[in-house]
Amino acid sequence: MSDLRETALASKAWPFEEARRVLKRYSKSPPEKGYVLFETGYGPSGLPHIGTFGEVARTAMIKRAFEEISDIPTKLVSFSDDLDGMRKVPGNVPNAAAMEEHLQKPLSVVPDPFGTHDSFGAHNNAMLCRFLDTFGFDYEFVSSTEFYGSGQFDDILRLCVERYDDIMAIMLKSLREERRQTYSIFLPIHPETGRVLYVPMKSVNVADHTITFDDEDGKEWTLPVTGGNVKLQWKPDFGARWAALGVDFEMYGKDHSTNTPIYDGICRVLGAKAPEHFTYELFLDENGQKISKSSGNGVSIDEWLTYASAESLSYFMYQKPKTAKRLFFDVIPKAVDEYHQQLRAYHTQEPKAQLNNPVWHIHGGNVPESNMVVPFAMLLNLASVSGAEDKETLWGFIRRYAPDATAETHPDLDQAAGFAVRYFNDFVKPTRTFRLPTDQEREALDALRAELVAYDGEIADEALQSVVYSVGRERFDPMRGWFTALYEVLLGASQGPRFGGFIALYGVAETVALIDQALAGDFVQD
Repeated sequence: MSDLRETALASKAWPFEEARRVLKRYSKSPPEKGYVLFETGYGPSGLPHIGTFGEVARTAMIKRAFEEISDIPTKLVSFSDDLDGMRKVPGNVPNAAAMEEHLQKPLSVVPDPFGTHDSFGAHNNAMLCRFLDTFGFDYEFVSSTEFYGSGQFDDILRLCVERYDDIMAIMLKSLREERRQTYSIFLPIHPETGRVLYVPMKSVNVADHTITFDDEDGKEWTLPVTGGNVKLQWKPDFGARWAALGVDFEMYGKDHSTNTPIYDGICRVLGAKAPEHFTYELFLDENGQKISKSSGNGVSIDEWLTYASAESLSYFMYQKPKTAKRLFFDVIPKAVDEYHQQLRAYHTQEPKAQLNNPVWHIHGGNVPESNMVVPFAMLLNLASVSGAEDKETLWGFIRRYAPDATAETHPDLDQAAGFAVRYFNDFVKPTRTFRLPTDQEREALDALRAELVAYDGEIADEALQSVVYSVGRERFDPMRGWFTALYEVLLGASQGPRFGGFIALYGVAETVALIDQALAGDFVQD
């Protein structure tokens, strides 16, 4: 066993902990199917969202950790439930009125309102695949419509007929009395209307694996459960799919956690071992409310990528998946800077620490160097004081601070400069609140100004931080009050960067001018 594998087998990083649970399934013999299967699910009633990204990214991290501790081949399947009936018309699509007549039809036959694909389901599946490809995920896409229609699911569907009473017993325990009277695990697809029907079964026929039911008009039908004529209700579908595919691992949100015994029980009734699970906490908005696709609170994938890199989003997803996290725009700068802090730390760490570092899991062990010589938070403050409308304005300061840096040699920094200008103008600028200094703060700012005018030392972060610190130490206890004054009076913000680094980047003379403007009250609105 290699030293790295031995270290990985002992790592306390959560992807390795989950990977070891999966590996334990095959401690006696490898999987008969020849690989370990990780699955993620997708409901194509809407476009991929930030929860979709989190689920796939985290599953991919566990898969990669598994590959480090085992030689068993792996596969990641992204399963789209596109045979589900369309229960309501989405509010964010063109030609929405024309979709009304297709309610309850499978998403894979509902016409595409965008006019680019054969169906609405196909359109959203294409968006999912493009989305996954953009982030470089290694996956196999599976369509529920194809899975049911091609015969891949037929053996399990026949088994569902044969063990119908056992599966129903599991389901009925979870249902209200009223629902029990009409519930069936099977949802027939009407041969004439094409709609997915929620109707009770008159009989489930083991002899020929058919179901008999009356449609909504009272007409009796008998259909084979195979060949795409029937689909399973979503909870039975979960467990049956696990059994059919031989799924070894699937994660889902906390809102699914009460269904885990149902999914597992159905999978076992169908003769398969239930997979390992990982239940993650849900995201909250800035007010602590659960993020919802329908209400549109929180941050979308596109919005995050408008202001920061995909890697920073992966970093956010890595952190404490079992803890509810607030996901709103204010978390983005912090995620960017922490990601780059971890990148810088990684190349100085021992293997044990590297495997516990989030960037190992984000980059699959192939971790790049960080070339962010200026933190994102600093770029935001620079954009603020310089009134930057484009990243070239920021590069004027960056080149003076780091003469060897260029957009070509420091692409991460160049990208971050553009993000910073955009983020500042959209979020920081509209909410900036400057105030006048108190008498104590004014005297301290005058003293800092005098020190900077007389300064002839090295233009370096730590040297200038010492100047800032010495001025504050003589006048403030605790020192927090001094730095709060600098941020609120000079930057119009409640918090900010190490001020010595800011001066080094912005310029000593420029900072003197900034202090003059603040003391004159130029930033305070009348």
